[in-house]
Amino acid sequence: MKLKILDRYLIKQFLQTTAFGLFAFIIIFIVIDAMENLDDFIDQSVPVLRILHYYLVFSPEIIRLMTPVAVLFAALFTVGKAANLSEMTAIKASGVSLFRFMLPFLITSIFLTLFSIYFGGYVVPLANKNKVKIEQVYLKKSIYYAQSNIFFQDNRTRIVSIAFFDSDNNRANQVSIQEFSNDDLTVMKSRIDAAFLIYDPKDNCWIAETGVFRKFDEKNEIAEYFDKRKIERLNFLPEDLSNKQQKISEMNLTELKELINTQKRAGNDPSSTLIDYYSIFAFATTNIIVVFFGLPISANKRKGGLAVQIGFSILFTFLYLVFMKISQAFGKNGALSPLLTAWFANIIFLIAAIFNLIRAKL
Repeated sequence: MKLKILDRYLIKQFLQTTAFGLFAFIIIFIVIDAMENLDDFIDQSVPVLRILHYYLVFSPEIIRLMTPVAVLFAALFTVGKAANLSEMTAIKASGVSLFRFMLPFLITSIFLTLFSIYFGGYVVPLANKNKVKIEQVYLKKSIYYAQSNIFFQDNRTRIVSIAFFDSDNNRANQVSIQEFSNDDLTVMKSRIDAAFLIYDPKDNCWIAETGVFRKFDEKNEIAEYFDKRKIERLNFLPEDLSNKQQKISEMNLTELKELINTQKRAGNDPSSTLIDYYSIFAFATTNIIVVFFGLPISANKRKGGLAVQIGFSILFTFLYLVFMKISQAFGKNGALSPLLTAWFANIIFLIAAIFNLIRAKL
């Protein structure tokens, strides 16, 4: 019964401190970002309510990134506070081992990990979509691209290239549609270049505007300029273009899995996407590893206040991100498998945490 009371007490302190840490990190990030973007907000005359909306949808990404830091900070602070108040002495004197003392923290961190997987896999991508849309509409960011950002094969003989797709108006910008010979796929038969490609829901077809149609044979090229031209037999819809235009950060776990399968079917290398997919799970699992790593240190060290706990949390996060970026560089170059790339930093810090736990005084 006493252990259950102790567990409830520690879990309550742990969760309260985690929530406080997350709130503090969100405020710090928003203030820093607002200072950096203040000139853009003023130059573009962005309404105050839209700015508040922007930071509301920016908060989930901050929460995802800072949850492991807040968990580590909460573990260090909760146990450090217990040590400074001599509560750890009483707990050890009652025969509670360090492993048993860590149990409520580990169980809580497991639930936080499961929540982080769902939150990072579904909530954050949805928020990122809204964030990007606000940047495009109000801050005029990433509206046009120097190169085509949508490039795909519509059927065996047709290749489509689009610079940007406006999903609000179902309009593609800077479009090129190339048709190749069915007998020899290296021979181009015709090509359409248009400023816009607009979907007509009534006729279920695409209409090209302000462009040129070119037809090629062995000797001649025929060019026909047009203001509007109906294009039939295209095999994609507006929602297909919206999905193709999404960045990795805007895709949830289901969409990432579908993208991986599509890349495999098309014969493309899905390694980069696999790394991003596995990294969502690996990064969420950091919540468990930081508890393994930080608790033995804090349980056996009485000196040091809040500044020390925050400093250690920042140092640990910095080292973790360095290892993660290094492993991703090797993984995207093909030196490591996608699965090992995503979990490499976790494996290194888990080994360090186990070594630290073994050395701790029980």
